[in-house]
Amino acid sequence: VQLQASGGGLVQAGGSLRLSCAASELTFSRSDMGWFRQAPGKEREFVTAIRWIDRSTYSADSVKGRVIISRDNPENTVHLQMNSLKPEDTAVYYCAAGFRGGSYYDPNRYSYWGQGTLVTVSS
Repeated sequence: VQLQASGGGLVQAGGSLRLSCAASELTFSRSDMGWFRQAPGKEREFVTAIRWIDRSTYSADSVKGRVIISRDNPENTVHLQMNSLKPEDTAVYYCAAGFRGGSYYDPNRYSYWGQGTLVTVSS
């Protein structure tokens, strides 16, 4: 079981970044996928998720309208396009898989986690 997140970096406020999460086929297949983030001194928080069966998406109010989650099934990859970035978006971003039902917002409902990729938004 592997999740490999990439695409983080330093960007100015108002800019964009695209994060990617590559998963093993076993992890990705039939798995709802999510992105979470954790800022220094704060708890891990939900960003967005996508269902495998119909690609429905769900996003936190704090990022709604600024993020787009998508999945590339043949490549076993999920992407997170983030636009109009703000300094408060600065965090380590984690992809998650193996959703076990319940609330997408609850990190405890996911079985597998990537190593995280750092996003820093400067003002």
